[in-house]
Amino acid sequence: MHKLETARLWLRPCGLEDLERAQALWTNDRVRHFLFDDRLISPEEARSFVETSLADFSQCGYGLWLVFAHDTDQLVGFVGFLRTGEAAPDLIYGLHPDYWGVGYATEAVDAVMRHAFENLGLAKVKADVDEPKRGSVRVLEKLVVSLIFRDEQAPG
Repeated sequence: MHKLETARLWLRPCGLEDLERAQALWTNDRVRHFLFDDRLISPEEARSFVETSLADFSQCGYGLWLVFAHDTDQLVGFVGFLRTGEAAPDLIYGLHPDYWGVGYATEAVDAVMRHAFENLGLAKVKADVDEPKRGSVRVLEKLVVSLIFRDEQAPG
């Protein structure tokens, strides 16, 4: 299905039953600062994001995954792709501040990128980061290096 797993994390599609938890994460003051330009999203907006994600999973094989830690089963954050009408979807992710700086973002982003390229056959995805969020920039830098290295090591 659409569940993904890493060494320390498991990811599953965000569903309507997760709406309250997802909105709590998306409206956390430190998360929304980088995600929604410090704007509180309404419950209706959160519901729309989740419904759109569910439709995208059905149509494209991707959407928004919730990220959980294996050792605690605690919600760590979310990661996924937004369909923009262009050929390449936009990468989006965010972690609860309690989990910043331990490599979870890199691990979760890598899992969905592998899914996108290896299972869905996507040729390209887009990523945009607010420049002041150095941690997010570093996640993408590490991912690019990892993807280049994997590509160079591929047989053929």
